[in-house]
Amino acid sequence: MTRRDDLATHPLTTPLVFLMALAIGIIVANLYYLQPLLHQVKGDFHVGTVATAALITLVQLGYAAGLAFVVPLGDIMARRRLIVTIFLIAAVAMLAGSLEHNFVLFAMLTVVIGLTSTGGHVILPFAADLADEGQRGRVVARLMSGLLLGVLLSRTFSGIVAQGVGWRGVYVIAAGVLVVTAGVLSRVLPGEPTRARIRYVALVADAFRSLATYRELRRRAWIGATSFAAFSVLWSTLAFQLSGAPFNYSNVEIGLFGLLGVGGVLAANVAGSQADRRRSREMTIIAAFTIGLSYALMWVGHDDVWLLMVAIFALDAGMQGMQITNQAIIFTLNPDKRSRINSAYMVCYFVGGAFGSLAAGVTYAHFAWSGVCVLGMVLAVMIVVPALLWRPAALSVR
Repeated sequence: MTRRDDLATHPLTTPLVFLMALAIGIIVANLYYLQPLLHQVKGDFHVGTVATAALITLVQLGYAAGLAFVVPLGDIMARRRLIVTIFLIAAVAMLAGSLEHNFVLFAMLTVVIGLTSTGGHVILPFAADLADEGQRGRVVARLMSGLLLGVLLSRTFSGIVAQGVGWRGVYVIAAGVLVVTAGVLSRVLPGEPTRARIRYVALVADAFRSLATYRELRRRAWIGATSFAAFSVLWSTLAFQLSGAPFNYSNVEIGLFGLLGVGGVLAANVAGSQADRRRSREMTIIAAFTIGLSYALMWVGHDDVWLLMVAIFALDAGMQGMQITNQAIIFTLNPDKRSRINSAYMVCYFVGGAFGSLAAGVTYAHFAWSGVCVLGMVLAVMIVVPALLWRPAALSVR
């Protein structure tokens, strides 16, 4: 019996999809708890704006490292055991972060938190293996909806909880949730047959060789990296902007802006359905223009909260619509190497995000919100131009 035949005996039921989506949302939330709390962390550690914003860069670089060196293990290890182990290590890292009072050591733990937040990208290819061919785009969209809800609710959750028990309390609660989730996953995820034995170094190297092998992966990696850079520009600086004049918002009020990410959840499901219908080029172009439009709105409505909210909604919708389209495409490239291909793609994606966060912190420190908007528009142009110029055949799932 082949590995795929064995997995076919474990159908991807609706409850299992729900639990996998929930687990993805819980693990990825670790990346975003800090975003609405950066001003509070800055005061706690008595460091500057650039150093504080660099924490977002570090967590994203840690995540990129995890995508490069942990996610490929999903092609050779039993994924149930790998996923549970990642969740437990993540819980330890979050708890340690809540106790640390040295900024340098906390920054190092931030990297570890990013590294261990990759569990969702072990779950995603696992679900793609379990899904029927004609349903894969929708299954990926549902799981990514879990991820997006984790991103969306993490910011709101951290803002509300931090208002009462401080940002450290957020980390303690998150650690407990991770432990409980690990226990549930150990019981509900299906087992797998013995995996092919590949040397670890060869496995990681093969993940990056995928970028040389598949032209469509290179194109999607560029679009994904640039899109996430544009997304990170906003969320690495928004707390600074909203906590100062003319808004002067509290942690809770800043956290509530995370709910605008519902635009991403809606766009993810639309993009998944369109990918199954072979309309990926159209979705790519629409998403690219939506990202550009969002920064134009932020420029115009820099002191208008309602216009800013519309812009944030649009940015989330454009970025997540792009991400679902990209992943639906790359999961068709080689079914036996989904973890490695996803690893290569997501490394590029989060390196782009890390660049966006770092550039945003420096830009905000020197040019304030206007500079951030210009940076976002420049990145949007870098997405729109390739989306328009690449041939239709290269931008479809065929």
